[in-house]
Amino acid sequence: MKKNLLIASLAISGLLGSATAFASEEVSTWTCNESKQFKTSGTMEKVRLTWESKTFDLKRENSLPGSLRYKNTTTGHDLVVLGNKAMLFNIKSGTRLADFCQTAEMKTGKLPHLFADAEPFTQN
Repeated sequence: MKKNLLIASLAISGLLGSATAFASEEVSTWTCNESKQFKTSGTMEKVRLTWESKTFDLKRENSLPGSLRYKNTTTGHDLVVLGNKAMLFNIKSGTRLADFCQTAEMKTGKLPHLFADAEPFTQN
């Protein structure tokens, strides 16, 4: 009984710890064409996307040179980031949700903080 209680408390602690990690990270707001907007937080390997008041976790996937790609295969959300813009798709419905999205940093010619150290965006 004590062993099961210990295992359960460790599992809950781990879940709360990962939620806290996302909550404490910097949030970037992306503004897009047609007055659309979404927010991201996280790391280069895992991004938390907030779109239309819903939150989705996206994992980094292999992509073509010159881009970064994050997907949630369950919901279909697919974030593609190029050097000067990002696009948000839903690959399940085959629709582009948002186009020509930029952070405030990107509008001044800088890279978004989540992607600043990622290949191929490393600045020399």
